[in-house]
Amino acid sequence: MITIVFSEKCLSYREPGHPETPERVEKSYIFLKDKGFEFIEPEPCSEEDLLLAHSRQMVEGVQNNSFFDTDTPGFPGIFEIAKLSAGGAIKACELALKNKISFSLLRPPGHHATKNNVGGFCYFNNIAIAVKKALGQVETVAIIDIDCHHGNGTEDIFLGEKQVLYVSLHQSPLYPGTGLSSHKNCLNFPLLAGTGEKEYLKVLNDALTEVKKFNPMLIAVSAGFDTYKLDPITDIGLETTSYRKIAREIKNLGKPVFSVLEGGYSEDLPQCIYEYLKGLSLFTDEVVE
Repeated sequence: MITIVFSEKCLSYREPGHPETPERVEKSYIFLKDKGFEFIEPEPCSEEDLLLAHSRQMVEGVQNNSFFDTDTPGFPGIFEIAKLSAGGAIKACELALKNKISFSLLRPPGHHATKNNVGGFCYFNNIAIAVKKALGQVETVAIIDIDCHHGNGTEDIFLGEKQVLYVSLHQSPLYPGTGLSSHKNCLNFPLLAGTGEKEYLKVLNDALTEVKKFNPMLIAVSAGFDTYKLDPITDIGLETTSYRKIAREIKNLGKPVFSVLEGGYSEDLPQCIYEYLKGLSLFTDEVVE
């Protein structure tokens, strides 16, 4: 059975006109609940957890609402909500280490948050915090980033760290303008606008070949769904059913895996996530068709 980590507390902030809305997660929660998935509540991560991936100055900036980024607005209480989202990633990771399939369905997302700065709708790097904490229990982790945007924050945090392999498939050119080439343990696979499922899966195979060579003890997925063909802010052409195929290829690596929601801004986000979870399931009857 797949366990989804979720809290309604993550729905409590919004910026008018901003694409990262509470509705995108709320509708996904309702959709998946109707499909019969199991949900658990996370605990907020600790300040010590945040400092595994971020500088103290950055953490205090979010805590005091003293940061500035045009894409990443300040909100009352965002520090606690962002800690909860990071805590959801940690909880999903803990479940994976117990050989349970897990997905963190929380906001804000995280992979654009660098060691020192917020950015791109992200306050803290949820998956990086979870992976840093997991490295106390496992020797190696591979992070597979399938969001349409390059996870510049995750690369910034892990560049040169031999225990971690980071691979990213992302549209280029596109925000944040990074990920044009590979560096050390960070392998980037930029994709042209208009890339469809066939080409995407071919590049994914190349990326997963590198993951197999690395032979990690744990796999963490930055699960963005803005590569969907109807996403309003990107230009990759995947179908909803493409995510089942992507997840199946990741599952076939035969490693414990946890996934953390990143982007995805279309009305079909719930269906995209559902297809992804079906791909991760061990048996087709694990989820309600």
